[in-house]
Amino acid sequence: AAYRCLSKRENMLREMDPTSSMKSLLLAITQYKNAKTESNVLQVQRQLDVICGTKAVMIFATNQSLPSECLNSLVELVGDPNIKVTLTLKIIGLLTQLASDSESRETLHTYNLIGALAAVVQHYSTAPNEQVVLQSLQLLQKMTYNTRVFNCSANIDVLITFLMKHIQAPEDELTMPCLGLMANMCRHNLTVQAHIKSLNHVKGFYRSLIKFLAHSSLTVVVFALSILASITLNEEVGEKLFHAKNIHQTFQLIFNILVNGDGTLTRKYAVDLLVDLLKNPKIADFLQRYEHFKSCLGQVLGLLRGKDSDSAAKILELLLAFCSVSSLRKILCHTMFETSSEQRITTPSLRSHVKPLQPIVTLIHWSNQPLENPERCSLLALILLKELFEEIMDCSLWTTVEPFMELLLPVILEQLQTPDHTQGDTLMKNKSDRIAKALDVLLVLCGDDTIKLQVAKVLTARNCVSILEHQFTYNRMEIGYRSNITDVELCKIGADVALKTLSLMNRVKQLVPNMEASFYKILQDQRLTSPLSFALTSEHREHVQFALKILFEAAPLPDFPAILLGENIAANNAYKQQNTDHVMKKVPVHQHSASFVASKCSSTTSAARSNIHELIDKLQLGMELKEQVKDVRLSDVMDVYEQKLSSLASKENRLQDLLEAKALALAQADRLIAQYRCQRAHAEAEARQLASLLMDAERKNEELDGIVKTQLLESDRAKADIKELYQHNCKLQAISEEHESLKVTSKGLAQNLETVERQLEELRIKHNSLTEQSELFKKQIDSLKQQNDRCLAQLAEMEAQKNDLCIQLQEKDNKLLGLEQKLQAQQEKIKTTEKEKEDMEEAIDVLRKELSKTELARKELSIKLSSLEMQKSQVEARLQQKEALVQAQQDELNKHSQMIAMIHSLSSNKLQPNTVNLSL
Repeated sequence: AAYRCLSKRENMLREMDPTSSMKSLLLAITQYKNAKTESNVLQVQRQLDVICGTKAVMIFATNQSLPSECLNSLVELVGDPNIKVTLTLKIIGLLTQLASDSESRETLHTYNLIGALAAVVQHYSTAPNEQVVLQSLQLLQKMTYNTRVFNCSANIDVLITFLMKHIQAPEDELTMPCLGLMANMCRHNLTVQAHIKSLNHVKGFYRSLIKFLAHSSLTVVVFALSILASITLNEEVGEKLFHAKNIHQTFQLIFNILVNGDGTLTRKYAVDLLVDLLKNPKIADFLQRYEHFKSCLGQVLGLLRGKDSDSAAKILELLLAFCSVSSLRKILCHTMFETSSEQRITTPSLRSHVKPLQPIVTLIHWSNQPLENPERCSLLALILLKELFEEIMDCSLWTTVEPFMELLLPVILEQLQTPDHTQGDTLMKNKSDRIAKALDVLLVLCGDDTIKLQVAKVLTARNCVSILEHQFTYNRMEIGYRSNITDVELCKIGADVALKTLSLMNRVKQLVPNMEASFYKILQDQRLTSPLSFALTSEHREHVQFALKILFEAAPLPDFPAILLGENIAANNAYKQQNTDHVMKKVPVHQHSASFVASKCSSTTSAARSNIHELIDKLQLGMELKEQVKDVRLSDVMDVYEQKLSSLASKENRLQDLLEAKALALAQADRLIAQYRCQRAHAEAEARQLASLLMDAERKNEELDGIVKTQLLESDRAKADIKELYQHNCKLQAISEEHESLKVTSKGLAQNLETVERQLEELRIKHNSLTEQSELFKKQIDSLKQQNDRCLAQLAEMEAQKNDLCIQLQEKDNKLLGLEQKLQAQQEKIKTTEKEKEDMEEAIDVLRKELSKTELARKELSIKLSSLEMQKSQVEARLQQKEALVQAQQDELNKHSQMIAMIHSLSSNKLQPNTVNLSL
């Protein structure tokens, strides 16, 4: 019966709202602190089970006071070494569940959870119970991932010593979490790295890590390699490990872990390791020259086809790290788009037959994931698309990108939809950030004219105006004194979205209907001054450039609110000045040593703790005096105040840790200032030496200048003499050349005279022969003319006869046609009556005889006609031959007459006119 009552009570507790569960937990923790009995322990455990079984875990990520007090109490309990092991495990289990969520994990970082867990590890490391240590190390590994741990925090040095000692010990179930936690603490943490290097047994630690590189578990291998890369990358051990001879094997090992890892955790650390190595330019150059890099990159791109968003986010981070190196970004672009072009299909069937094997399609798929995904795959994919499109802007791979625009542009436009303002600030900020990244992709795509036309086809003026209206309405983009950090970030993103939207409108305003009118209308809107002023006073260069471009377009407009823009810029500058003054007041200049600061902090915190304990004692005394007043509400209020006071105490502890960290940073700054002063003194001494050397060099230079000037004068004189001699020589050469040419011409003229005389004698002989031939040709021409006249007369007679025969033949044909018509009429009459038929037959016989006679006559006439035509053709042929012969003779005669005239002209100077007969 008691068990049933207990279970019913638990069910009722589970059905309670989260606020009631947290109040019950606070009350149970307070009772346990007052009296650490077994029943109170069971009550706390039961309340922890209730919270773990309900949705109250998600409320811890909020900034409300009640969840904050609960977390503060839990952190204090877990750091208490006097509580039971079972209660410690319950609390660590709840905190592990909270650490699995990113927002809750960020909330846990505000408490001293890492120090408390380090104290738990220190306390139970000597105890035989390893379960608490294992769960504490696993929770520490989750909490320290991508988080910097201050070495000056409580129990951190002891935790590092424990981790190093256990890593060098024989392997057990604690080895893997120890390696993972050490990898987290060493990454990007110079203080922890320096502390490890300063220890005496660090070489043995290095040897143990190198042994783990041959471990069968890829997770252990990547943990050990991450630690070695963080600590020894710039030292002798790291140079040997990451030498040019060994680096290819290291790359192969990392890519093998990345592709064939044991799970998402292994892949995360492999990606982080490779990203850290790429920050070293030498290793990045080695990776570019790695012969299997393209094949490994193809396998990495194949991992994006998985459904695990956490793993995909890490792969996208790795690809973005590749894009940070220019040479690797080119290889990534070629690998991605060449693979897509090999698997590409025609554009009209792209949506219906698209294959998920294509990397660019997979990337577009991840860019369209919801923002509720904690891994932010959508934003990473959009940033990667922007990087890839920027790389291939001036590349021939644009032809491979164009077919995927039909799939990409609708996804980008869907992401430009304005978010719902009723959602939380965090989700609204993420959606605005995604809009900004999508606009970045569109701005890069508009760099190509053909792609810009495709963007203009799907983009409308309404899309851009709705984005701007949403930002103007729900994001004030104004910051004031002591503004919240979330508000400032939201203002930055809103200004970024507004300016990029205007830049996109400016690029496509000539291609999209109504876009130009909407663009200039927005430029004259007074609400635009807020994002413009925010961007112009920003510390980001890109924001200032965007704002200046928009201002250049808007300033010439008549209704541009320039005065309001100036007021907003002045207000933003005043806010920044006030903020810096406020920070300077809160953090005064440290003029004392670090030890004095630490002692001062410890004394103030101890005084604060004593005051808090006195207040708690007074409140408890007051409660004892008023026990007779049985007011439940008053007791609840007192419990809440006790929890607030305890939370203040824990906050004081956190402030002490922060002040210790500041003191250490101040000491390091003092050392750096001393080093800087020493270096400056050396630099000034070197500058003085260089100045003296410069003076000596200037004196020598002046002496050399005088010598050079005299030599230049002498060289000028020599050049003038050389020029005069050269001109005289040129004149003499010209005279000699003229003399030689005259000699050659005289010889040529003498030879020409002799040849002309010989030709003249030959032409005289030819002239005589030609005169005789011309006389003969005249006689032949006369005879041929007479023959031609006779042939023409005969041809005319034949033509007349031919015409007569044609007329007769036509008359016969007409008669024949008339007879045929009569024959047809007779045949018709034969059909009417038989008697008429017989008479007609006789007449037909008579007509047939006559017809035969006419046929014979016609045939004779046709024969005569054909013979006459043949005679005519023969006569025409003869006539043509005669005419051709006459023409040829005429041409020959003309040639002879020309030759005679030419001979006469040549011999006219030497012969008398009576000696040559020029007439034909």
